[in-house]
Amino acid sequence: MYAERVLSGMRPTGSLHLGHYHGVLKNWIELQHEYPCLFFVADWHALTTQYDNPQGIEKASMDMVIDWLAAGVDPNQATLFVQSRVPEHAELHLLMSMMTPLSWLERVPTYKDQQEKLAGKDLTTYGFLGYPLLMSADILIYRADKVPVGEDQIPHVEFTRELARRFNHMYGREPGFEDKAREAVKKLGSKKARLYEEMRVRFQQNGDREAIEQAKAVLDEVQHLSMADRERLFGYLEGTGKMILVEPGYLLTEASKMPGLDGQKMSKSYNNTITMRESEESVTKKVRSMPTDPARVRRTDPGEPAKCPVWQLHQVYSNDGCKEWVQQGCRTAGIGCIECKQPVIDAILREQAPMRERAQVYLDDPTLVKNIIADGCEKAREYARETMRDVREAMGLEYH
Repeated sequence: MYAERVLSGMRPTGSLHLGHYHGVLKNWIELQHEYPCLFFVADWHALTTQYDNPQGIEKASMDMVIDWLAAGVDPNQATLFVQSRVPEHAELHLLMSMMTPLSWLERVPTYKDQQEKLAGKDLTTYGFLGYPLLMSADILIYRADKVPVGEDQIPHVEFTRELARRFNHMYGREPGFEDKAREAVKKLGSKKARLYEEMRVRFQQNGDREAIEQAKAVLDEVQHLSMADRERLFGYLEGTGKMILVEPGYLLTEASKMPGLDGQKMSKSYNNTITMRESEESVTKKVRSMPTDPARVRRTDPGEPAKCPVWQLHQVYSNDGCKEWVQQGCRTAGIGCIECKQPVIDAILREQAPMRERAQVYLDDPTLVKNIIADGCEKAREYARETMRDVREAMGLEYH
């Protein structure tokens, strides 16, 4: 039940660009070899800001999944699914909304940021206020203990941890919980029971987080414990009740170093992107028309790579030899800007070639993508149903 599990999702914005590949997908591809991974299309999240124009969401979702597959996300190793096809997300979101303080939602940093950023949109909606809670439900429903995030998203994971703690504390109190927990401690054997009790006191009196990890390691060594006793001991350890929802941890991912065609971060809103499956002609044309160091008006004028957006792309794609050639050639006017851009064009096309090839299979037969998603949704629902059974029971909603 507390197996390692990674969960990550993306809003469907249509075709992905190379910034998405370098910033998110490369990381997903590594993670899928290390852990059981669940990757989902956050289509309900798209509605929080796009509620007035939902028509394109389905197509954008399919295009995005093809990009995931093109990048090398493997449906045999990771579970790919669509959020809205697993209605348990909405049920958990609703039930948690009953016990989530309004002030917690209003203080989420992105709430104010997004309202300012999208000032032209009316975001004074119930759905927009509640989207961090939906995000938490997405994580908690799979009892995912690892969420890959950038630095700016850490507050969302912290918020989710607080919610899980509050939920467990409020609803994890089964009748006679403490007596049952003490009985479960005895089953650990005297040596491990003593160790467990020491760690419990260390955490509850001194807030020592390390003690929790050590106590969990002790519990992991005990094979003969029933699932119910194991849950009670987790809850008793932290001073909450039975642990129903798992507090997630995060895996910090490096910010994407992928610059756009104008030297700013690659982003659709700056209109400076190269999509993952863009045609060779279009990539060549875009890179060739990139701005360069303004000092190089004529071919014979020397330049400074640091002032040129093309140099930033060399830092992503070129080896040391090529970078040296650029530095030397640019500063002495030994090479022209078009010459300097060619290795970047070649490297991008090399990176895209296997993506185009993998994508073609799905473009030729769209039912393959639909089947992958259908299988993924089924698998995701199994996990989600298991969590919801426990949640309903804890909240007194399991009508027998």
